[in-house]
Amino acid sequence: MKIRKLSLFLSAMILSVSFAGSLQAQDKPKEAPKPKELTIEQRVADIEAYMNNTPRVKDDAAVKPEAKAEKTNIAGAGPGHNAWIMTSALLVLFMTLPGLALFYGGLVRTKNVLSVVAQCFGIAGLVTILWWAIGYSFAFSEGSPFLGGTAFALFKGVDSAVGQGGQWISNNVFSMFQMMFAIITPALIVGAIAERMKFSSVLLFVALWMFAVYFPLAHMVWGPGGFMNGLGNFEKSGIKAIDFAGGTVVHMSSGWSALILCLIVGKRSGFGAKSFAPHSMVLTAIGTGMLWVGWYGFNAGSALAADGIAANAFTTTTLAAAVAAFVWPVLEWILKGHPTVLGFCSGAVSGLVVITPAAGFVTPGSAVIMGLLAGAIPFFAVMYMKKWLGYDDALDTFGVHGVGGTLGAILTAVFASTEANPALADVIKKGLMGEHFKAIAFTIVLSVVATVVIALLLKFTIGLKASAETESLGLDISEHGEEGYNGFQTFVE
Repeated sequence: MKIRKLSLFLSAMILSVSFAGSLQAQDKPKEAPKPKELTIEQRVADIEAYMNNTPRVKDDAAVKPEAKAEKTNIAGAGPGHNAWIMTSALLVLFMTLPGLALFYGGLVRTKNVLSVVAQCFGIAGLVTILWWAIGYSFAFSEGSPFLGGTAFALFKGVDSAVGQGGQWISNNVFSMFQMMFAIITPALIVGAIAERMKFSSVLLFVALWMFAVYFPLAHMVWGPGGFMNGLGNFEKSGIKAIDFAGGTVVHMSSGWSALILCLIVGKRSGFGAKSFAPHSMVLTAIGTGMLWVGWYGFNAGSALAADGIAANAFTTTTLAAAVAAFVWPVLEWILKGHPTVLGFCSGAVSGLVVITPAAGFVTPGSAVIMGLLAGAIPFFAVMYMKKWLGYDDALDTFGVHGVGGTLGAILTAVFASTEANPALADVIKKGLMGEHFKAIAFTIVLSVVATVVIALLLKFTIGLKASAETESLGLDISEHGEEGYNGFQTFVE
């Protein structure tokens, strides 16, 4: 009897465990199917693709939409390509901090040197916040041809996987690289209104300008489905233009906006009657060297890989900058009797500006010709056109970046070659010159109209220009409560 009861008890226990196990099995979520294993041949092909910066093999789970959606087995970025773009991002930031700060800082008077430094730092912080919040998403997520959507707002999905930028670089690295472009672009504008615009107005202008000009323009030229993205959106783009590293997005937008802003802000007190000579050409020369070094990240980094296109951009950047840096002071020597250090610096930056939209699209020989023109045409814009028209572009932002960027966009259409970049076959066949004149006109109109609206809005609300007393004392002590040089006497003008 006891044995029988024991048998019944054990049977009940076994049934209970079995029933519980079956319930647990029903509640347990199904495991996602494992991605298809790659063959040795496919793995070798993937390595070759990495070495040559070509797309991954089709069966690789890293590029399958379903694998990306489930976050399963997504391969990381290529280490070498990722390392180069991280380095390039640092180089581009180096262009602003401290490169541009020193370049512009040396060109102003002693009492305003810190104001330029503060503007560069303030813009770097402000644009970084905007970029994280929504700017990156507006520029590089899918949306309309003119502006991206909100998919990447607050950096949602901006992780170490690949797909948003280059095929072998992490999404977060791509976002940081592009953010450095977004920082330096509005920082260039402050050169035109140096020594006279209120710091609060500079920051508010930049915040509004980023939404009105930079984010849309970056999306149109480089973003998915962009209106002027002739290389990445050839079939559907409205204007089939090409811009390797920012001729329209960076230099034309900032240069033309700078011209309009300096006209609306007005001239510096005493302009035309007082001396506004640079207070330290040594600082400007050091800043120029930093800009030149950083520009390799700007141009060669825009290949989005450490590949042959990057190597070509590195070469063309060097040639154009060096030639223009030589031509500008030679013209000074011929026309004014002496070559100046400022001429060397201005020529170098002009050469870098002009080659920017073309760096990965032209041959070294073409880069030399572009350098010759970069040293000559902006020279005449700065030395003669500004005097003829009488505008107060304090540090020649328009003459170098507006004129130089426009020149670069035109010359890119002239010299772009499949010998330098085979991917250009379709756009060259379409005919680049007409498309580039459309892109130039579109960029100028957008930049000018947006700047007029923003500048007038601020002028009649919080004001743009510092008071005459503030200008006389200097923006350093008036707006920031500091002086650039302790114990250095600043003369009140």
